Amino acid sequence: MSHPFRRWITVGLALVLLTVLAAAWAWRDYQQFLLTPALGGDHPVELRVRRGDSVRGVLQRLAQRGVITNDWRWRLHLWLHPVTIQAGEYRLPIAATPARLLEALSSGAVIQYRFTLVEGWSWVQLRAALQAEERLQVAATRLQTETVMEEIGSEHAHPEGWFLPETYAYTAGDDALDLLRRAHAAMQSVLADAWDQRAPDLPLDTPYQLLTLASIVEKESALHAERPEIAGVFVRRLQQNWRLETDPTVIYGLGERYDGDIRSRDLREDTPWNTYVHRGLPPTPIAMPGASAVRAAATPAQGTAMFFVADGRGGHVFSDTLEAHNRAVQDLLRRQRAANQPAPPGESGQAGADGEETS
Repeated sequence: MSHPFRRWITVGLALVLLTVLAAAWAWRDYQQFLLTPALGGDHPVELRVRRGDSVRGVLQRLAQRGVITNDWRWRLHLWLHPVTIQAGEYRLPIAATPARLLEALSSGAVIQYRFTLVEGWSWVQLRAALQAEERLQVAATRLQTETVMEEIGSEHAHPEGWFLPETYAYTAGDDALDLLRRAHAAMQSVLADAWDQRAPDLPLDTPYQLLTLASIVEKESALHAERPEIAGVFVRRLQQNWRLETDPTVIYGLGERYDGDIRSRDLREDTPWNTYVHRGLPPTPIAMPGASAVRAAATPAQGTAMFFVADGRGGHVFSDTLEAHNRAVQDLLRRQRAANQPAPPGESGQAGADGEETS
């Protein structure tokens, strides 16, 4: 064998050896890469994956933010273990290895946000809260009072009262209408159960009337334990054909004109919701009642009380007669004067036309 030929063989073997060594080193580096947390920094990383984003594009964005090193090891891993990622917003933990990071992006386990629909909110307040929720997709034209129920596929015309106060989970980019559909379905379920279990002598003809009464009960007391008693007062007034004379209905009828005070002229204003002017229930609910208010309206407490007034401590004093009620009102006014507090609206002690007292 000639000398030059032996030299080429030696060079070739050396190159092979170097290649094997380089491959071994690269493989060892890759294995170490797989065991090492992929993210830099001391805090979890929040990442928004848009529809149509590629894995390589997402990794490049993370590299531009300085939280990963997007090198050949990522490309090798994706070649060995291809993945399809899901759109959404993710919170990537600091300790996630590359494989766990890609698993998180492909799992669809996106960040869950929470929206709380507060008991007693009106439709106007609910709509404003949805529009303020930056992570929801909200088209104002689809949240119009006149058309929103049609938008969510409901047969009911007016949105007031039809969404159950609860805390609802959603993900970034969800449509506000989807959240409303869930809240509407939840209210329909609660209302149907309450209607099936309603008291036998309830002076209501339809579940919608129950929803309307529940909304008044909701606005009259924040104490869940009192709501059956308050519902009982209103049920007895309905049974005896008294006017309900409840301030929240007046406030609802005033709409944006309500400035925090109810005046005598407001009690006389002939809006459809003014229960000082009209007998029976108003034409629609006046708020979103919680489940406890719906159940209280369906199964009110038995008793004889026809009046109630705030006790100044968050609850109410219930009375059977106008005379006893007037004494409770005067007691409240004395306590408020002693504490230098203003009198609550609608509780001045003046009786209505039928002798009913403002509640």
